[in-house]
Amino acid sequence: MRRLFPVPPAPPATDPAVGSGGAETDREWSLAELAAAYAYPEPDGPPRTWLRANMVSTLDGAAQHDGRSQPISSAADMRVFGTLRALADVVIAGAETVRQEGYRPARARAELAEARRSAGQGPVPAIAVVSASLELDFSLPLFTSPLVPTLVLTGAAAAPDRIAAAERAGARVVIAGDGVGVDPARALGALAELGHTRLLTEGGPRLMGQFVTAGVLDELCLTVSPMLTAGDAQRIAGGPAVEVPRRFVLASLLEEEGFLFSRYRRD
Repeated sequence: MRRLFPVPPAPPATDPAVGSGGAETDREWSLAELAAAYAYPEPDGPPRTWLRANMVSTLDGAAQHDGRSQPISSAADMRVFGTLRALADVVIAGAETVRQEGYRPARARAELAEARRSAGQGPVPAIAVVSASLELDFSLPLFTSPLVPTLVLTGAAAAPDRIAAAERAGARVVIAGDGVGVDPARALGALAELGHTRLLTEGGPRLMGQFVTAGVLDELCLTVSPMLTAGDAQRIAGGPAVEVPRRFVLASLLEEEGFLFSRYRRD
């Protein structure tokens, strides 16, 4: 993986990743190096929520192929995916994405176990599923065997029998809306009350669009896949357009085998 921006200082000549010319050669970054590159910003004062999104898009704007992101991903993309999860307190995903992508509980990474302990985090991030209907299969491992309880974010008007089914399965139901749906800002506040301030959303496009429209997204980690798919696949964010496009600034850019790993932050 090559770092394109910002340009790092030249490593010492004894570094095994350095050739005779003094430039860094292509190599697979360690999980610790990726974690340092993608570290959450340190707050100046009390902890505040920081919502980061991780999405992938083809050159022609498709966020999926055949309904899933895996066909447009890569091994390097999955390393970044795993690293971002390992840094987060909680991973937020829409119910449809959980179903289509076959979500499973987050797994512990030995390389970052001490870093998570030092940061006051549990062994893995919790998975938070956003669902208005709660039409979820509560017999799946995501609910029956996570290292930390899975969260279900829903509205106050959710069916009581479905709430009861989620709780029987071991999930923690969090009410984050007055009606049938979830209010994005209220969801972040509810997660913060549970001690989750380093937030990561993996979409899908509908949920991503809600976060964009609500103006609560702080950072976008976007993998640009060097593929063309055509078709009518969704973009990374769907739903109503914002009145004025929101400007983000480029924080870093990495590259491997034509895949670009960009990181943008709120301006």
